[in-house]
Amino acid sequence: MKLFDTHAHVYDKAFDNDRESMLEDVFKQVGTLVCPSEDVASSRLASALSQKYPRIYAAVGIHPQETAKAVPEDLEILRQMVKENPKIVAIGEIGLDYYYLNSPKDIQKDWFGRQIELAGELDLPIIIHDRDAHGDTVSILKEHADKKLRGILHCYSGSYETAETLIQMGFYISFAGPVVFPKSTALKEVARRLPLSKMLVETDSPYLTPPPFRGRRNDPSKVFYVAQEIARLKEIPLETVIETTEQNAKDIYRIS
Repeated sequence: MKLFDTHAHVYDKAFDNDRESMLEDVFKQVGTLVCPSEDVASSRLASALSQKYPRIYAAVGIHPQETAKAVPEDLEILRQMVKENPKIVAIGEIGLDYYYLNSPKDIQKDWFGRQIELAGELDLPIIIHDRDAHGDTVSILKEHADKKLRGILHCYSGSYETAETLIQMGFYISFAGPVVFPKSTALKEVARRLPLSKMLVETDSPYLTPPPFRGRRNDPSKVFYVAQEIARLKEIPLETVIETTEQNAKDIYRIS
């Protein structure tokens, strides 16, 4: 039984000076992590890390903020990467981001749909980035609903009702550092009410560092504090949270 960080960008330049020693320390506490991507370049980096480290798996995809720069050929590159590396276990992170709007909404929606279709073709789960776009995210998922559609709502920030809808569609809900923030009362209530059987934990490293480390770089070892907070909210043993979320992650990513 070990912590499973379902979402950590360990290729990020924030780790360039000490990546190897950081990961060595991380793997004293964390059994497995999945490294998602933002574009073709980071997809290549994530894939390479998965091939170098036995306990790292990768996801490849175009982040909504990067979709304005994407070209149709990128889909074929991603498809080929999946076929060449069995440690690529998902398409992601993909989705919608209406907070920054670095890419127009129509382009984001188009690329979200394209990558959902790619995941279906490859029989892989999707990792969804949804910021200030809950309604459109659910609508697009419903448009593409079929037996193969499955995945993770990464760094969940929506309502309990939306989470329930997504769970019924076959998705897992992943919690990151914000659930530990003292002022995240609504998010804490969502985590308290959702079934642990449909929950995951993550860091979104190097971002969203949980207390008591706010202001510092995040790394996958800090997933412990997310699991600890969920255990506190649900009034259950920490070991139960670690064991269940690890198995949930292995189930959705199909990692034996």
